[in-house]
Amino acid sequence: MQDSQYTARDIKVLEGVEHVRTRPSMYIGSTDSRGLHHLVQEVVDNAIDESMAGFCTKIDVGLTADHRTVDVHDNGRGIPTDMHPVLGISGVEVALTRLNAGGKFDKKSYHVSGGLHGVGVSVVNALSNRLYVEVTQWGKVFQEEFSRGKPMYHLRVKEEGIPAGVSGTYVSFTPDEEIFGEFVFDPERIGKRLRELAFLNSGLEIDFVDHATEEVQVFKYDKGLIEFVRYMNEGSEVVPPDPVHFMRDTEGLFLEVAFQYNTGYNDQMISYVNNINTVDGGAHELAFKNAYTRLFNAKARQVKLI
Repeated sequence: MQDSQYTARDIKVLEGVEHVRTRPSMYIGSTDSRGLHHLVQEVVDNAIDESMAGFCTKIDVGLTADHRTVDVHDNGRGIPTDMHPVLGISGVEVALTRLNAGGKFDKKSYHVSGGLHGVGVSVVNALSNRLYVEVTQWGKVFQEEFSRGKPMYHLRVKEEGIPAGVSGTYVSFTPDEEIFGEFVFDPERIGKRLRELAFLNSGLEIDFVDHATEEVQVFKYDKGLIEFVRYMNEGSEVVPPDPVHFMRDTEGLFLEVAFQYNTGYNDQMISYVNNINTVDGGAHELAFKNAYTRLFNAKARQVKLI
């Protein structure tokens, strides 16, 4: 008969990121291909957030020839390298090893951001066999390496004498086979998401290289959503010739819309909140559809079409 005694000693405390490794699907949805590629998205989202904050103009993403390691480099401000006043470790180590630690919980460092706030990159680290990070700041390059979420050494200076004004973060990670089994990244899937992000962040350049073929794809769209709609309508007869486009920024809420008709019978509406595709719709989609229908009908009555 099983022991019925249940005491405090039976309660196991999972320190640091151990809970992530025990229940990874709670954080990335699954440990199949979808969850695997979500790791890439979380690292790229950090760079995108730097762009949305106005500090990053270029992101480089690389996939090794064996399609098992992803590198992401941005020219943003870089993860803070100074010592955390309470924890006594560098900002880099805090961001990569502590859940619920990040600079996105208030509006000081980031006005808007996507991904798992205070969780994303630390989850990637916990679920990676190896993660290497370099941060360029204050005329120096700092480095640190981790294995399954634990630091192999503390943040240290790799190089000095870097020109003033040069900054950024470089992250290279290889997911853990203990979590994902035999895996390979899909370059087509990664490229599709990077193209989407470039459409959504006009003017930002995202370069993607697959080292298996050394093919480099450059995604940069100065007209953003307008070019996104044109891309979606490629090969179709469109009306009007140029997409309808407008944007508003009111009381800290930014909205941008672009649309165009074609002669096909199927409609397609894609919505995003902070670069994240809201595939299940929501109040924002419903409100847009209702307002658009009212406006369309009112105009049709005005010109006596109905």
